[in-house]
Parts: sequence; C-alpha cells; structure tokens
Amino acid sequence: MLNDRLTKHLVELDELETLDLVKKELKAGSDPMKILEACRKGMVRVGERFDKGEYFLPELIMAGEIFNEVTEILQPVLGKDKMVTKGTLVFGTVRGDIHDIGKDIVAVILRGVGYEVFDLGVDVPPERFVKKIRETGASVLGLSGLITTAYESMKETVEALAKAGLRDRVKVMIGGGVMNENVRSYTGADAYGTDPTDALDLCSKFMGGK
Repeated sequence: MLNDRLTKHLVELDELETLDLVKKELKAGSDPMKILEACRKGMVRVGERFDKGEYFLPELIMAGEIFNEVTEILQPVLGKDKMVTKGTLVFGTVRGDIHDIGKDIVAVILRGVGYEVFDLGVDVPPERFVKKIRETGASVLGLSGLITTAYESMKETVEALAKAGLRDRVKVMIGGGVMNENVRSYTGADAYGTDPTDALDLCSKFMGGK
C-alpha cells in the first residue's frame, strides 16, 4: 500500500525513494493529504527509534530534512491551511543564548507530526514571545536554552507572559540538555524536556496530539 511504502522509506531515511514516490503518487492523482499523513506517521516512528536508542541526532536531522522536502512538494497542492492539524505553538531560544541545533530539530519533528510551529529563532527577548503568542493564539510556548544563563531569561519570559494576562491559557515547556525539575520550578514553566521525544509527549499532553 502507498501509505506503508512511504512510511517505510521515510523511516529508513531513503530520501530519493521517498521524494520519487511522493511525486509519482501526486502525478497519478493520489490524495495529497494521505501522502502527508503517511510521512507524518514516518516521523512519529523516527521519534520512537530515537527514544529507543536506535536512532541518534544525525538520523533525526536527516528525517527532518526529508520531511521538509516532502512538504515543499505538497504545499502548492494542499495550501497552507491544510498542512497543519493538531495545534499551534511558539518556539525559540531565549535571550542570551544563540544555540539552535536542538531547537531546530524539535521544531522539525513537531511540524512533521502535524503541529504548527512559529520558530522565532535565537536570542529572543520576552516581549517577542508575548507578541507572537498574541498574534497566533498559540496555546503552547516552547523555550529552548543550552547554557545556565538561559534560566533567568526563561523566568523573565514566563513572568512577561503572566504580566500580559496570557499565562492562564498558555502552557510553557522548556528544553535543553541542562534542564531539570529544579530549573522548571525556578522558571515557572509547566514542564521540561531534554530531547525531541519529550517535546512530542508534552505537546500531546497539552494539545491532545498523538
């Protein structure tokens, strides 16, 4: 079946086979949404392999690149509105930190399984996060940081969200290799994670995704 073959190719990181099959199926008149969902299923399985220690960061990056190429092919026939189904979140590395590799991987994985992610980049001040939350109506804010000085910026961002009257309707998750429960408590965030599968689990919990 189409779905099984597409999913398998993506999980196995077969870039050429995946893209070739997507193009052939579109040309043959296959439903682009079914093509997209098959690839999203593949991204979920890639995340599962990462969680089991079968895949590592290079494999996650590769899978993300393949999925991005698939969405570029599908977007003209689907339209932006149909590319997203599960929920919206704002994402970024906090002020004072310019690390982006982990953030970028998490953003790609989340997009891959159906979330709309507004990635603000690195060294993002609290007011920019607040402004984007207002603009998008996002229900989750993801704050990334890889250095200990990011703790204070995360705390300031959560406080800015509260000052703007948005804290009650927005869940805040923080991520990075230096995160733990003490940091979560200090910053006032709702949860923390240390890898992409943690982010997936948290978004599923906060927004009802799978």
